[in-house]
Amino acid sequence: MAATKNPSAEELRREIDHERTQLADALDSLREELDVTPKLRSKLPLVAAGALGAGFFLAGGIGATMRLFARRGREGTTKAKVGPFSLVDRDD
Repeated sequence: MAATKNPSAEELRREIDHERTQLADALDSLREELDVTPKLRSKLPLVAAGALGAGFFLAGGIGATMRLFARRGREGTTKAKVGPFSLVDRDD
């Protein structure tokens, strides 16, 4: 049977300190990789344009814009309204 060496308390402390240092370095490295602020800041115009396009698409895009303009063209002063029907003056 081979004899096993029992490490001293000082050796264990040094080993734990070494492991702690390695763990702290790995954590710092991971934080740098996960930090998206510098990456996002360098591409801010592209990200803003993408967000604007996505918002336009989700809001209905060209169809919703055309309906808005068409509705504004049909607006006028309501003179009388009975149920779903209304009499509108369009000041043409």
